[in-house]
Amino acid sequence: MLSDGPVVTRFAPSPTGRLHLGHAVSAIRAHDYARERGGRFLLRIEDIDGTRSRPEFVAGILADLAWLGLRWDSLVFQSERLATYDLALEQLKARALVYPCFCTRAEIAASASAPQGDVGPVYPGICRGLSAEEVAARGDVAHCWRLDMAKAVAITGVLAWHDAIAGTVVADPMAQGDVVLARKDAPASYHLAVTLDDAAQGVTDVVRGVDLFAATDVHRVLQALLGLPVPRYHHHPLVVDAAGRRLAKRDGALSLAEMRAAGEDGAVLAARVRIG
Repeated sequence: MLSDGPVVTRFAPSPTGRLHLGHAVSAIRAHDYARERGGRFLLRIEDIDGTRSRPEFVAGILADLAWLGLRWDSLVFQSERLATYDLALEQLKARALVYPCFCTRAEIAASASAPQGDVGPVYPGICRGLSAEEVAARGDVAHCWRLDMAKAVAITGVLAWHDAIAGTVVADPMAQGDVVLARKDAPASYHLAVTLDDAAQGVTDVVRGVDLFAATDVHRVLQALLGLPVPRYHHHPLVVDAAGRRLAKRDGALSLAEMRAAGEDGAVLAARVRIG
């Protein structure tokens, strides 16, 4: 449970591209929620994607937030916390709650038994039943580690969490399937890293887009398994383009840097965001 201490929020971007207006909305909401309550606003750089994270994007994030007039109380890089993720994964391995998965994305997508979840195909459990001998026979083949969700839920039982808009939410983690906790190309997945980081930093209120609403069910399971506190959640609407699509780096959404280069005033933009 959370203590009665001061409010702590965070903004946690990945340095894999430039920030856009959607990021600005989330950062400003998290910043203002803390400041209005005399709390702390933290900045966390989620830089463990070694193939896409770049120093110039880190510098861009800092410049963009400063342009918006935001100030943070501490700055943490996920790449400095790898030992924490390894320890948590080893604890779950010791309890036989995770298993190695050798499947490719194409194999999962092509599986006729793979239902669709909120973020794509739900893993159909192809590697869940592999024996120790079968795993050993694969040698050094690249693999990820997945949470055996059925085993996890059998331990945690029914869980709930609170959202500022939706109220009390009864978690349905089985709908997300056996999620990845450690990727083939990174030491931890978003699910594992963000849950551990929020707990370690004492985050009391998680302010983020509604696209991560369902992911909270998974985070609630990990909190229960690892004995971590449960923050309050504030899932806000996403910023969309003229066609109603959410803004995304991969789709070439106009970046804050481009707005700044065009002569826009960051303080004025932040004021517009606050008005709604």
